[in-house]
Amino acid sequence: MPFSPGSRWCRRAVVSSLETPHRKPRFLLEPALNAPPRLRHLDEGPAVLVVNTRSRSGRDAFESARELLAAHGIPLMAAHALTRPKRLRKVVEEAIAQGARRILVGGGDGTISCAVQALMGRDVTLGVVPLGTGNDFARSLGIPDTLEAACDVIAGGYTARVDVGLVNGRPFLNAASLGLTTAIAKRLTQELKQRAGKLAYPMAAAAEMRTLQPFHVRLQADTQTLEVDALQLVVGNGRYHGAGNMVAPDATLDDRRFHVYAITAPSVADGGERTGLGHLQDVATLARVALGMRSGGHLEHESVVHLHTSRLVVETDPPMEVNADGENVGMTPMRFEVAPAALRVYAPAPQ
Repeated sequence: MPFSPGSRWCRRAVVSSLETPHRKPRFLLEPALNAPPRLRHLDEGPAVLVVNTRSRSGRDAFESARELLAAHGIPLMAAHALTRPKRLRKVVEEAIAQGARRILVGGGDGTISCAVQALMGRDVTLGVVPLGTGNDFARSLGIPDTLEAACDVIAGGYTARVDVGLVNGRPFLNAASLGLTTAIAKRLTQELKQRAGKLAYPMAAAAEMRTLQPFHVRLQADTQTLEVDALQLVVGNGRYHGAGNMVAPDATLDDRRFHVYAITAPSVADGGERTGLGHLQDVATLARVALGMRSGGHLEHESVVHLHTSRLVVETDPPMEVNADGENVGMTPMRFEVAPAALRVYAPAPQ
């Protein structure tokens, strides 16, 4: 789906005729995350634990998780320590077919996202045991990243429905991205994450800065079209991505919309793209924007444009790889949609 770039620096949103009638959600909504969730009985049906032992702390956590869940009075009909993460979806589907109604998944964001492909739209509750490097889905839910705290949340029995993002039909929970973040994700090998832990992200980012290049992107949202020359584009379903960076301070997992931001390339605006000075200018811009990512202040930077939408078509020149929850999902063009309230998950009890 090639497109004509038109203006190389169009920062202003243009109204288009892309708005479509609102569709009612297909699922009966439970109280959402911004309202007190409903307390359900602790015995909600058979539970199965599935742990990706290749996640950052998965190997050490498997036995401890079983013991903690047993101590909370949660019997397991089965427990799986997976050394081959590609088997996870099949294991989850088989567990559901055998009667499991609680699927407790231990691993990082990629592991949780993979499990959701088998869980969304079903009468099954997901329990999140964050054992990865980023753990952004747990962070968006408000689940602490300790094994004990995650098991406490599951035992508490509070549940909520959350949205699931779809990129060309593939589910994701946190964010999809292209540009710098996708390049960083490719550098985040299993070896690097195991060796460097939470330092893996900044180490990969520093390495990618040397080959950073702008790209042209066209965004077709619900009611507007936007074209920019960008260094990074993020389409967020949750509040966090990239191990604790904010997509937007007001983003929630149940607001039925994407929060989208792009970091634009000043080198293109100044006509210095693909020059040494222009490269330095772009890297300096990324560094300044990054200073506000933990708090959400990056959205106020002059080089950042952002929008909200429930549907989005992304086209780029040249074609770009797209990463969703740490996994490569293909090349642009990509179509994004929100599946509202498509997943039931254990969440912390309201204070």
